[in-house]
Amino acid sequence: MTVLHELSAGELAGLIRAGRVTSVEVTLHHLDRIARLDGRLGAFATVTGEPALEQARRADEFLAAAGPDGVGALHGVPVAVKDNIDVEDVPTGWGSADRGDEAVGDDNVVVRLRRAHLPILGKTHLPEFALPCYTENLVGGDTANPWRPEFSPGGSSGGSAAAVSAGLAPVALGTDAGGSVRIPASCCGLVGVRPSNGAVSNGPSDPAPTGLSVPGVLARTALDAAALLGTIAGPMHGDSIASRPYSEPGGPLRIGLAIEPMVPDLEVADECRAAAEKLAASLASAGHEVIPIELGKDVAVADAFRDAWSVVAASFEVEDEDSLAPFTRWMRDRGRRVGGVRLHECLTMFRGVARMLDEMVFSTVDLLVTPTLAQPPQRRGVFRADADEEANFAAMTRLMPFTPMYNIAGMPAVSIPVHEADGLPIGAMLGGPYGSEWRILREAALVEARAGGPRGVAPGWQ
Repeated sequence: MTVLHELSAGELAGLIRAGRVTSVEVTLHHLDRIARLDGRLGAFATVTGEPALEQARRADEFLAAAGPDGVGALHGVPVAVKDNIDVEDVPTGWGSADRGDEAVGDDNVVVRLRRAHLPILGKTHLPEFALPCYTENLVGGDTANPWRPEFSPGGSSGGSAAAVSAGLAPVALGTDAGGSVRIPASCCGLVGVRPSNGAVSNGPSDPAPTGLSVPGVLARTALDAAALLGTIAGPMHGDSIASRPYSEPGGPLRIGLAIEPMVPDLEVADECRAAAEKLAASLASAGHEVIPIELGKDVAVADAFRDAWSVVAASFEVEDEDSLAPFTRWMRDRGRRVGGVRLHECLTMFRGVARMLDEMVFSTVDLLVTPTLAQPPQRRGVFRADADEEANFAAMTRLMPFTPMYNIAGMPAVSIPVHEADGLPIGAMLGGPYGSEWRILREAALVEARAGGPRGVAPGWQ
């Protein structure tokens, strides 16, 4: 018999609406799995058991009063939240020993979770200040990949991805500034969504003024990802960026396929090429036209992303610099040496990249397929193995040359699980112009269906 954690979030919500199970029962089930299993996974930084059960009780009471037609798509389904998103009265750790104060209010996405009655199971691990593409920190976080524990789940939303992949949470929130949702989605066999800038309200705790970071979602199915994205999407007071209109193309789509990244002198692993080609072939089998695309090579764009991201690292107020991880200190030192004129130059270049994609790519094709990553999932600790942090940064760049393009442009992209190699999942990425996240997710759901249905929890975690 299928047990609760093997069901999709949508299936759980359907059972709750039908009265066949309660939100309290679903929440208790996942809290029990966290208590029993997270010791060998390391996904959660904080578990909010009693508040989650109280939220679940209120969800059940609301359903009894409103009826099944009066609640949202994921009513009563519990969710995990990355530990750089503020949840009132819960510590926000940011993966750092220099953080850990209780939040004085909810971030906008959490406000929407509460309105929709999704109980919050807890806060998930991330690397310090969400800076690198792994999920290891100095405050007890060394998260394992549920598929193979000696491998990393990726990052920085690795705790959220591991929790969903292992069935410790049905769905989860992350944040994505350079691939931080899509990287762990690819490594853990999930659907990971980086929405358009303005589609989901940032902050207010972290307004992300560079435009690089947005809240994103992680789920085991495209429909679950769409439902959670719909739950948190929409403007809030104080937003400086609004969502942009998107015109749905009629008939079959023109799908671009780009295997080579914009970063020069970089090899893409055969497994990652195969994943992109497999996704493109699935889209072609649906009647879409696939067209090879060359993105061009430009090291200046990668340098601009590095410099802007180092300024973000330097912007955190820190009481004890010595308590920080070596990579964090290296990034902060770089950031302090980036002047205002250089930052302005970087942000101007970002707008140029967005214009280039709009005018030269998405005027030719409707959506674009690339590998999510240039390499398969990496072993835990590999990005901290070198004493030279610049070498570690270069190694991260070799892993993730495709994902930052969408952060730079502010456009949506979704990592879709389509391939496996050596017992590990390999995702491919489908991106598009502003506002196309819903069309992308619709195509992702059809890709799942053609592959025989979405994947369940990671092997060994059923």
